[in-house]
Amino acid sequence: MASSLTTPPLTVGLIEETIAALPTQVRVVIKLLLIQYCDISDDEIRYMVADRPDPRCVSGTKPVTTMTQESITATANRWQEYRRRARLRRERTWLQCTALKHLAETAEAMADRAASLLMARGVGADTIATLKAQARTAVPGPALRTLDERWTQGTINVEEFQKYRLAIELQTLLRFAERFRKRLTLAERERQTSDQTVLQDHEVCHIWGIPAGSFAARKVKALSQYLLNLQAKLVGAPLEGHRTPSQPHLPPSPPTLPLHLWDDTLTTLASLPIERSIATYDGLEKTESLLLEKLAAYALIAIPEATESKFWNSLVLGASSNAVHSEPTRSLFGLQRLVAIQHDLDRSPEALDQELLQRTAPPAQAPGLSAPPHTEAPIGELTEMQKHILHNFIGEDASGRASDKW
Repeated sequence: MASSLTTPPLTVGLIEETIAALPTQVRVVIKLLLIQYCDISDDEIRYMVADRPDPRCVSGTKPVTTMTQESITATANRWQEYRRRARLRRERTWLQCTALKHLAETAEAMADRAASLLMARGVGADTIATLKAQARTAVPGPALRTLDERWTQGTINVEEFQKYRLAIELQTLLRFAERFRKRLTLAERERQTSDQTVLQDHEVCHIWGIPAGSFAARKVKALSQYLLNLQAKLVGAPLEGHRTPSQPHLPPSPPTLPLHLWDDTLTTLASLPIERSIATYDGLEKTESLLLEKLAAYALIAIPEATESKFWNSLVLGASSNAVHSEPTRSLFGLQRLVAIQHDLDRSPEALDQELLQRTAPPAQAPGLSAPPHTEAPIGELTEMQKHILHNFIGEDASGRASDKW
């Protein structure tokens, strides 16, 4: 009975081993394309500097040397800048997905606790189901104003106030959960696109310092050699140019490139841990303490529904007018602090119940108690000094005679 052959799974170690065994030029091309996953050594940077054409040859001047410390530093700086941008984009998409997933789970958990608190106060399951069904189209503003007026007039007690307030909070949390889930779907799609994105040809040429025409041929050669070598390692076949004695002498056939292995390479490398960057405060929300307070409230879905979208865009897109855009890319300070706060958040049922009861408690004012009427302070007679000051302002001297200078 013939045994079935199975292809071993593609791993990060196998990809790195295949790239390390490639010739220098092919290895540099593959590493530049996979810049958000692979690092380039100093020897490879020196190879790029020595390999690029010298512009002095075009003008007819014989070049003395093509490698200087300035050219090496410039090439390394260009590579580091492209690598930083690619890895910041990968970190940002990961932070977005992590924060939105936690926000959606928190909103759903708090909505469940709000429904449980309503049932404990005598609200039926049919009423709660109706509230959930009408949550998307409910407008909380008029209901909140009516509830506050009734509380001020003393026509509602504490239990009834909190019951109505919990119903409004339940619908608000359900709308937040739906909003976060939709954003999470878009963020996951953006993250997948970012993980599958490689460096463009003109960007590689900018780093390397070579024309686009010559790089196109190098790219085709490098990709074909990498994919064939990776396929040979996976199936255990001999590499190109090696033939076992048992193989018959057949005319060589053109190799079929396993193009799916390139997509598998990007998918496998996307499982690598995210390299966390160090972000500095950029002036969002005017002060860092105010930003942290707002992030803490945002983690508990205690932010107004009308301003939530603007605040999220300021975290993700750097769209706040209060931020100082010192970085050439989007700042990740707000997203990093939000994820850190979410990791320390207590989402136990007891903690959520306490938060909901505190949030839906009536204002600290007894029913029917109105503010005392405003009475104006009695106006007394002016003193001599006050009369003297007024006379100076209206242009009269101490004797009451109009001043001649006016």
